[in-house]
Amino acid sequence: MTRFVGFLIGAGFGLAFVLANSGPPLDPTVALVLRILAVAALLAVIALVVALARRSGAGPGTGSAAEPVRDGPRMRFGPFYGVVVALEFVLLFGGVQVLRALDAPMQANVAWIALVVGLHFFPLARYWRARSILGVAVYMTVLGAVGLAMAFTGYPEWVPLVSGVVPGLGMLAGVLVSLALTNRAAGASADTSPARSA
Repeated sequence: MTRFVGFLIGAGFGLAFVLANSGPPLDPTVALVLRILAVAALLAVIALVVALARRSGAGPGTGSAAEPVRDGPRMRFGPFYGVVVALEFVLLFGGVQVLRALDAPMQANVAWIALVVGLHFFPLARYWRARSILGVAVYMTVLGAVGLAMAFTGYPEWVPLVSGVVPGLGMLAGVLVSLALTNRAAGASADTSPARSA
């Protein structure tokens, strides 16, 4: 079940990125559509997690697959995870203070958050032995770095879109696709299980 919690955390952060940053200079209608899509994606993630959790807990004699769903990374939330998250918070708040001291535009904070969140996925990918998370790590890190460059080169108004909305939508889409593929594979496995074919 901890693996599903990880998906929910990722989707929750993706939604927060979109809701917090989908404002000007985006057209209000576009911003509203993006927020609605983000909420719909989160609801779809929750529905898929519930479906997978039920299938994962099903055993022999229930009419479902006898084996629990095991696709995807095995997420562990042990001491190493705690150290990574603690370091992430230190970097987040410390970096925001440094940006304030440098008199950086407020929008630079969004880019810094995306950069740090992206970087924290690198050690977690190794800890969880999940290469798939490296894609998220690179995606978030690059968009955060691009946003910081924009903030310091005279284009701060677009940083929330580049380093907030786009990463948020990407996280939601990535989680949704991953869960949908896992659910599909689990369904195919259930259809070909001995209990189903008997």
